[in-house]
Amino acid sequence: MIYTMMQVCKKTNMTYQALKFYCNEGLVPNVKRDKNNRRVFDERDVAWIESLTCLKKCGMSIQEMKEYLELCLQGPSSIPRRKELLAEKQAALRETIRELEGSVAYIDWKQNFYDEVLSGKRPYESNLIPVE
Repeated sequence: MIYTMMQVCKKTNMTYQALKFYCNEGLVPNVKRDKNNRRVFDERDVAWIESLTCLKKCGMSIQEMKEYLELCLQGPSSIPRRKELLAEKQAALRETIRELEGSVAYIDWKQNFYDEVLSGKRPYESNLIPVE
């Protein structure tokens, strides 16, 4: 199956501008063109574009995505380096998750505090309002 830019955008939930940017940056290799010189994509291209979307969500910069792409284009010999890059991103994501869990725990604690104040189970105390 062959897809137009708009079809790929719809299929990957990517904006037209983002897909065009990725193509112009060389992040979508071997882009094909139709008889009107418009970009067209096959299933493999779409799968790679979905991978780019995931790499972006993993926190990869454009430069890191380019490095990863270059490694992918080298074939199996570059798998150890690709694994290293992904492990670095994975470690950073796990740290972000820990930080977010701490933030959620704070909000849970604060919501409980407010519930207890509103129900009269505890007096209101604030670090911002001086006690007289």
